[in-house]
Amino acid sequence: MSFIKNSSTDFGLLVLRVMVSMLMIFPHGYSKLIGFSAKMNTFPDPLGIGSMLSLTGAVFTEFVCSILLILGIKTRWFSIPLLFTMFIAAFVVHANDPWKIKEKAIIFGVCYLVLIITGGGKYSVRE
Repeated sequence: MSFIKNSSTDFGLLVLRVMVSMLMIFPHGYSKLIGFSAKMNTFPDPLGIGSMLSLTGAVFTEFVCSILLILGIKTRWFSIPLLFTMFIAAFVVHANDPWKIKEKAIIFGVCYLVLIITGGGKYSVRE
């Protein structure tokens, strides 16, 4: 019975990693990547590091880190910048927005927090 429980938990973590990453890549990360030149001077700069560097960080987390999560490469490590980005999105960029605007970033953030706690499971390339 323990084998079934462990297998279903590992499969659940695989589903979580893949689905949350796909939902982050499309439309968030991919749209920022392909629209980089159009957005680089107008992207929000919540940390005071410049629009282009903020956009670069967002593309790295939302696109690159999400691909690495799908593969299960260092899941805990690559979930940290994603959690940070969602925290900034919810509580800095959308600080004055209504709950329904912040909610999506918070839900993504909770998923990344779970992956930080649990890791990627046995269906990972490298934990």
